[in-house]
Amino acid sequence: MNTASQHAVQHAVQPVAEDTAQPVAVITGASRGLGLALARALAADGWQLVVTARDRAALAAAEAELAAVTKVTAPAGSVVDDDHRARLAEAAAALGGATLLVNNAGTLNGSDAGGEPLPRLADVPLPDLLEMFEVNVLAPIALTQVLLPQLRAHSGALLNISSDAAVEAYEGWGGYGASKAALDHASAVLAREEPQLHVWAVDPGTMRTRMYQEACPGEDISAEPLPEAVAPALLGLLRDRPASGRYRAADLLAVTDTDTDTATDAVATATATAAAAAATAQGDR
Repeated sequence: MNTASQHAVQHAVQPVAEDTAQPVAVITGASRGLGLALARALAADGWQLVVTARDRAALAAAEAELAAVTKVTAPAGSVVDDDHRARLAEAAAALGGATLLVNNAGTLNGSDAGGEPLPRLADVPLPDLLEMFEVNVLAPIALTQVLLPQLRAHSGALLNISSDAAVEAYEGWGGYGASKAALDHASAVLAREEPQLHVWAVDPGTMRTRMYQEACPGEDISAEPLPEAVAPALLGLLRDRPASGRYRAADLLAVTDTDTDTATDAVATATATAAAAAATAQGDR
């Protein structure tokens, strides 16, 4: 990050507008898929939004839809760009300061050139691998850094979208899975360093999205759930505020499908599991 960009970031995160009754969420990768589904759900729940994506046309369409429900700002750009992250922080501050950051933007193979969707590690071009880590790991950490003053001020939450490829070895998913595993670990460390925040990494499971279709070209994925079916699991995190940790959307959705007492027990179990995992990681250090 160059010196000029550092000054721009510092300027962006210092002033936070007067608090508002409506919390503010910053969501990356919000022009489609899970990001847009979550933005819709949060808007319906009364949140103000700062949404971003690289596809200007798709983002403009999402902004028009969301603006009919809530106050929304939608700067288009790439999360790997220093100045763009500063703009996101400024937009959130203007709305009252971020209470929630959702790092959802990601790249499957780091290539915009239409190459092989999931190359083996022996074949993946190193520039594409670097791009995967820049988009899936470094950019979320960098955006978290510029928004931390706002999140701290609101005792807020950070939601990093992970993948089962972070914990399971799938042929062809090595680069993507490694980047998501790194994001999981960064989330766990941040949870220890920022105990006043809730820091969650969530595996949303397989969904009927463009990204998954690109990973499985020619396959019929119509039986997979839409992102709108997964968004309630993420809202449940915000509602129930379990301990920082890694969660599976399938487990969280199972909680929402039970009665209140059982749901409370399930959340407690999930929380205990996350805490035990964190303790084990600390002991293994």
